[in-house]
Amino acid sequence: MFKEKLSNGMDGLTFNDVLIVPNRSEVEPNQISLNTRLSKNISLNIPIVSSPMDTVTESEMAVSMARNGGIGILHRNMSIERQVKEVYAVKRSDEFIIRRTITASPDNTVSHILNLMRTENVSGIPIIKDKKLLGIVSTRDIRGISGSKLAEEVMTKDVITAKEDISVDKAFKKMYDSKIERLPIVNEKNEFVGMITMHNIMEREKYADAVRDSEGRLIVGAAIGPYDLERAKKIDAEKVDVIVVDCAHAHNLNVIKSAKKIKENISADMIVGNIATASAAEDLVDFVDGLRVGIGPGSICTTRIVTGVGVPQLTAVADVADVAKRYNVPVMADGGIKFSGDIAKAIAAGADTVMLGNLLAGAKESPGREVTIKSRLYKSYRGMGSLGAMSGTDRYSQAGRTKFVPEGVEGVVPYKGSVEDILFQLTGGLKSAMGYVGAKNIESMQERAKFMKITNNGIIESHPHDILITDEAPNYPLH
Repeated sequence: MFKEKLSNGMDGLTFNDVLIVPNRSEVEPNQISLNTRLSKNISLNIPIVSSPMDTVTESEMAVSMARNGGIGILHRNMSIERQVKEVYAVKRSDEFIIRRTITASPDNTVSHILNLMRTENVSGIPIIKDKKLLGIVSTRDIRGISGSKLAEEVMTKDVITAKEDISVDKAFKKMYDSKIERLPIVNEKNEFVGMITMHNIMEREKYADAVRDSEGRLIVGAAIGPYDLERAKKIDAEKVDVIVVDCAHAHNLNVIKSAKKIKENISADMIVGNIATASAAEDLVDFVDGLRVGIGPGSICTTRIVTGVGVPQLTAVADVADVAKRYNVPVMADGGIKFSGDIAKAIAAGADTVMLGNLLAGAKESPGREVTIKSRLYKSYRGMGSLGAMSGTDRYSQAGRTKFVPEGVEGVVPYKGSVEDILFQLTGGLKSAMGYVGAKNIESMQERAKFMKITNNGIIESHPHDILITDEAPNYPLH
């Protein structure tokens, strides 16, 4: 009877249970592309996604992720209004043409304009009347000028402008030759539509691998609850690129029904999760743009010990991917990844991307609180099923209660520096793995890689052993 209850009669495997078998190869790491699909309509330059946890991803993390080729998913443990602002902050950060520009009227006073500059942290304000650009007031124009004077009296009137179709290179040359920091943009009717700044051009040049939308802005995702249609509509209106229906158990018929309704009301791609079985994938693949896999593998998740429910992560990813690939639906492996080698294993099992929490929570860009313990710097990290997080989110279907059954814990992780440096180590390890397999890209890695199950002694052998470690490698935390 018990054997009949075993799922497929097979052992469930996770990352430590296997190794990828090396293969004949002529591929060098510098020949490898990490381009992959996040969802049906969105591609990334690296297969890494930051988790929608309130100690991992807000706008600062999302900006850094997109600049470095990945994407950040903004957590939902905040008001709808604040989440909308977080989406806007990411979209505005590297915007080529800043279309929501602070402007003033010719009859505004210098005092009013100076106050705008201070509150909005800008050094120049276009002066607009009937949508036409009359001039610009910069800090240089109003230095030492009486606050009662009007903008039209002090503004620079002969303003150099450009049309909307100007390229980055031509905008840079025009600004450089004219020795200006801001280039107003006008449309065919000569109406003011936005501004290009030298700062934004330099930021774009610095991050050549950044992932951008059709308008040249950084991409960003946001999490919503499984029944939160209002939140979905409002962040969709802000042009979020992907919405993640964030649920501890998405193979719930009520969740599926609600997710279908949400999908019908948004234009953004939609990823649904979390799931861990092929049957769950079968019930979702006909309408989703991506699947998020993982029930209980996270370092701060206690679902498996509290409920006794879950599927070891490597098996879960492989089972879901077997179904998803037939429907051209990308798969995201969420949780349980400790090292770059685990990323390689997740992709080899069929994942197109991996979602990271713990490995990114220690970044300076994460919103977690900094803590010093025994002269060493840490950052706070908590599961969204922890007591501290559960009162503000319904991810574990307990919102509104006065008593909770936690499925996560709170703790700290070592401070690790910038996201850029962390991603460099993780992607470097992945490229090395692909070189061992002879895979030039993610798809080839999924096709060529083969696994070997290992024993406990094999796990011990895989890690540094029989030495006293005196230096801390950036991708190998000391214990």
